[in-house]
Amino acid sequence: MMPDKHATPLLTARNLAISHAGLAITTGINLEVDRGETVAIVGESGSGKSLTAKAIARLLPPGVAATGSVAFDGVDLMTLTERDMRAFRGKRLSMMLQDPFTMLNPLMNAGLHIAEVLRDRPELRGRAAMKAEVARRLAEVGIADPDVAERMPFQLSGGMSQRVALAAALASDPELLIADEPSTALDVTTQAEIIKLLKRVQQGRQMSLILITHNLRLAFSTCDRIYVLYAGSLLEMGAVRDVEQDPFHPYTLGLLLSEPPVDKRVPKLIAIRGKVPRADTVSDRCAFADRCDWAKDECRAGAPPLAELARGRHTACIRRTEIAAEMQALRNAALEEAVPSSPPESTVQPILRAVHVVKDFAGRQGRVVQALKGVSIEVRPGESVGLVGESGSGKTTLGRTLVGLETPTRGRIEIGGLDASSFAAMSGLDRTATRRTIQMVFQDPYSTLNPRHSVRRSLSEAIGTIGRFPAAQVKTRVAELLREVGLSEDYADRRPASLSGGERQRVAIARALAVNPKILVCDEPVSALDVSVQAQILNLFK
Repeated sequence: MMPDKHATPLLTARNLAISHAGLAITTGINLEVDRGETVAIVGESGSGKSLTAKAIARLLPPGVAATGSVAFDGVDLMTLTERDMRAFRGKRLSMMLQDPFTMLNPLMNAGLHIAEVLRDRPELRGRAAMKAEVARRLAEVGIADPDVAERMPFQLSGGMSQRVALAAALASDPELLIADEPSTALDVTTQAEIIKLLKRVQQGRQMSLILITHNLRLAFSTCDRIYVLYAGSLLEMGAVRDVEQDPFHPYTLGLLLSEPPVDKRVPKLIAIRGKVPRADTVSDRCAFADRCDWAKDECRAGAPPLAELARGRHTACIRRTEIAAEMQALRNAALEEAVPSSPPESTVQPILRAVHVVKDFAGRQGRVVQALKGVSIEVRPGESVGLVGESGSGKTTLGRTLVGLETPTRGRIEIGGLDASSFAAMSGLDRTATRRTIQMVFQDPYSTLNPRHSVRRSLSEAIGTIGRFPAAQVKTRVAELLREVGLSEDYADRRPASLSGGERQRVAIARALAVNPKILVCDEPVSALDVSVQAQILNLFK
């Protein structure tokens, strides 16, 4: 059932601006959510999506302030005292945060999270009545086993934790639920389950929903309308069908084209260059101008307004009419299929061969957990091989086993013609040669680098593992590696804290390339990155 467009919106935000220490984080956002409607707020990390949601719920961290108005069912939440706000927050308006593991109190069982929200209801004061209601609430989110209520958060999977968090957020029967990246930390299959569940519950209750995500495809498949946020400014707004078919702003088009198609091969992903700037540095011009291929001086002359170019379609691009044809041509070109690449000849000897690899880990109470059950894989020179599966399927364990970070319980691994089944059993020369042959790029760009080491030191240490070189030669090689991964030489003296997620992952790749390996094992190298940065990294790998 579509929301009634003639009814008064449930939520209306006007000129909602957020700042910290006098510096702008978002600039004058206008937002509406109709009763029973699902609205998406989309943008890269640093765009201000999560803080906008927290400002609506009056949950901004200390030192961060919001101005403007947020009317909920006709009441301006910004004018309420904290005591009066409690009649709305957690009751009529609820929020579900991104990480299911940090959202739950580790000292409370699953059922208690729900019971705390329900404790003020007179009809649930009896223990049996409360237990039955908690079980009913868990069943609503797809948890049929009532024993889950007695489990602690550490005993729950990511998907189960997110379901419990959703049940707690819905326990007060809110009119509006704000879901902040509710599926980002989950497997793709679990993501689909949670989003499907969220949509089913929302439609069943006729509840309004704000979905915050960096995933345009998710917004298109789930929501009625979409707001595109960038560097604290709204750049586009419209019905999802219209925005999907014909994005009005170059940034929206860039996000759309950055996503790898699953039904065809393309020669190159269209990646948005650079990164999201701080809102206060671009508040006097088009926030996207420095990353836009169509930007002119007029785009930097002042902040463009969010103007209505068609019914229900708003954009902050002042050149939209001029560049519409070029934008459409770019999208059409991106949808063209690439010429299929020829796989290596089967007669070429594999550079890596794993045969019937088994890996056992010690579990609780003497049990054995088998992470790998006789896995075999071959990789030939110049070949790209995808290893796909959910969390817990053994992907990372296999990768760590191949590079010698784990030793297989049984089976054989050959790398470059050497027996690499156990790095500890290899001779020093063979072990060194194998580590030069195969390197690994890890999933998390934030923990993969030593925060106390500069980029130069991290890369120099890697170069030093293949020999002693004069300082000038090492400096030249560091510059070459940075250029190879698309970074300038001045990044060498920076530390990880001053780099974005995509820049850190580029440095991690440069470190892996420092020994000139013939094989790169990449463990979810883009899962922690924004979709536009994902495209940059995937093009780099290509």
